[in-house]
Amino acid sequence: MTTNSFHLILIRPTKYDDDGYPIHWLKTSIPANSLSCLYGIALDCVERQVLGSDASIQIHTIDEGNTRIRPERLIETVRSDGARAFVCFVGVQSNQFPRAVDLAKPFLDASIPVAIGGFHVTGCMAMLAEMPDDMKEAADLGISFFLGEAEGGRFDDVLKDAYSGDLKPVYDHTKNLPSLPGEPVPIVKKEQVDRSTLGYGSFDLGRGCPFECSFCCIINVQGRGSRFRSTEDLEGIIRDHARIGMTKFFVTDDNFARNRNWEAFLDTLIRLREQEGLDFTLIIQVDTLCHKIPNFIDKCVRAGVDQVFIGLENIKPDNLAGSKKRQNKITDYREMFLAWKQHPVVLTAGYIIGFPNDTEESVLRDIEVIKRELAVDILSLSVLTPLPGSEDHKNAVAAGQWIDPDLNKYDLTHAVIRHPNFPGNDLDKTYLKAWASFYSPEHCRTILKRAAALGSNKKISTMNRLLVYGTGSRLHNVFSLDGGYLRLKYRRDRRPGLPRENPITFYPRHYYETVRNISILLFKRWRYLNFIKKLWSDPKRFDYTDEAIAPVGQGDFEKLGLYTATRGGQQAVATHRKMEIIKQRARAKTALKA
Repeated sequence: MTTNSFHLILIRPTKYDDDGYPIHWLKTSIPANSLSCLYGIALDCVERQVLGSDASIQIHTIDEGNTRIRPERLIETVRSDGARAFVCFVGVQSNQFPRAVDLAKPFLDASIPVAIGGFHVTGCMAMLAEMPDDMKEAADLGISFFLGEAEGGRFDDVLKDAYSGDLKPVYDHTKNLPSLPGEPVPIVKKEQVDRSTLGYGSFDLGRGCPFECSFCCIINVQGRGSRFRSTEDLEGIIRDHARIGMTKFFVTDDNFARNRNWEAFLDTLIRLREQEGLDFTLIIQVDTLCHKIPNFIDKCVRAGVDQVFIGLENIKPDNLAGSKKRQNKITDYREMFLAWKQHPVVLTAGYIIGFPNDTEESVLRDIEVIKRELAVDILSLSVLTPLPGSEDHKNAVAAGQWIDPDLNKYDLTHAVIRHPNFPGNDLDKTYLKAWASFYSPEHCRTILKRAAALGSNKKISTMNRLLVYGTGSRLHNVFSLDGGYLRLKYRRDRRPGLPRENPITFYPRHYYETVRNISILLFKRWRYLNFIKKLWSDPKRFDYTDEAIAPVGQGDFEKLGLYTATRGGQQAVATHRKMEIIKQRARAKTALKA
C-alpha cells in the first residue's frame, strides 16, 4: 500500500422526485456522456502521470441514476487505503444541483475536497452579473466550481491542486473553449452499459451551435462556434467499444446536421459498416432543415442511424419567432418528416409548451394538429423553463421576475414561472393533458399503423419508445430521458428538511407502487405485441394512409390545420411563397447567364 494512493471519485448525481427521494433505477436509459467524457480525460491524466510517477490514482465512476451512493462507505474505502481523495460532480444540471450539494457535505466534513462542474454552474457564470445564491451557499461550504470544458489539459491543474490540498474556489475556462481533435474521447465502462435498459453507449462529435434559441443554455456553455472531433477519433470510439460488444450509440451533439464534418463522419461509419462488417446503430439529434442538405438523410441511414431526435419545439410561428427559433419553418415540417419516413427510422420530436401566448385550448388544439398531420412517432414534451445559462433566465433575473427558487423543479416537467394564461398549477395540468392526448391508445395504434404502411422494420423499437415515453415516464412522473427500469427508493435518503417516513407506511406503499407500475407496463406491452402481430401479418397493411403520411400536396397550405389553425400560420405560408418566387427568379437568371 502506497502513501501516495489517490482516489478520484467521479459522480453524475441524480435529482429528487416530488416526494424528496433520489431518483434511482435498477437500470437507466442511456449512460451519461459527461461522465464518459471526464472518465476518458481522467484515464489520460493517469497515463501521462500528471501527479508524478509515484502517485497511484484509482478512478471511481458512479452514475447515481443506477447506483445508490453511500458517502460514508466511499469515505471508509479511502481511509482504509490510507489514501487521499477528490470528489467531482460531473455534468451537473440545474435540477441536479441541490442533490449534488447534499451529497457533497459528508465528503467535506471528512476533509475530502469537492468540485462541481456542468451546465448549471457554467451557465450561471456565463450569463449572470454575479454568482446566484445557490452557488454562493455551496461555495461557503467549501465546494469548488469548474466552469467550461475539461479537455485540452484543463483538468490537470484541478487534479494537481486537489492532490496537494490547495483546490481553488473557481476554475474558469468559459472564455477559452478547447479544440477537440486528438483530445481524450468519451469512454463508457461495460458495467455502465450493462446498467442501462437499452444497452447504449454515448459520445459527442461536436460541440457548440450557431443558432440563438433564447430557451437554450447549451449555446452559452459550449459556445456558438462549432468545434469537432476528427474522423480518427470517431473510428477509434467505434472500434474500442466494438471490442466490448457495444453496438448501439447515442451521439449527443445537439445538432449533428450543423456539424461541418458530417459527411466525413458518415463516410467513416459507412466504411466501417459496409466494408469491414461492423454492425452498429446510432441515435442522432438534428434540426428541421436537415432534409435540405443533399445526401444527408440517405447517408445517415447507411451509416446506421435508426433513431432521430428533431428539435421541432412548436408549430406556432409566433412562438418560434419569440424564442429566436427562426430556423424552424412550419412550411418545411411535413416535407422533412416524410423525407425521413422514406427509411425505417423512429422519429422523436422535442416539443415545448408554455410560451407567452399559449393557452390550454391552443396547446391541446396544436397537439391534435400534430397527431393528425405530422409523421411524428414520439413526442418529447417539455414545459418552457428559464434554465440557468439561457437568455430567458438572464432576462427574467434582470427584470426581477419571480422564478421558483427550488432548482430541483427545473427538469422541464414543472412550471417554474408564473404564466398569465395558466393560474396556479394549470400549466402543469395542461402538460399532463397534452401528454395524455398524444399517447392516447388510439393515437399509439395510429403510429404503429403508419410504421406498418411505410414498410418499417422498427416495430419493436417504436413500441418500446411508446412504452417509455407514453407510459413509463408518467407512471413515475419524470422527464422521459430521466427514466429507467425498476424504480428504487431508499427511506433513509430523503431530501434534507423532509421528515423520514415510518417504515410501516413507506415500504408497503413502495412495493405496491412497484408491482402496480410493472404490471401496467407488462399489460400494455402484451397488448402492443398482440396488435403488432396482427398488424404486420395483415397483407392490407400497406393500404393504410392518413394526412400525416400522405405526400405533400399543392393544396396543403389551404386545407391543413398546421397552416390554417396556428397563430401566424398564414403569414408563414405567404412568406414561404414569396421566398419561392425569389428563388425561382434567381434560378432563371442563373440559367440565362449559363
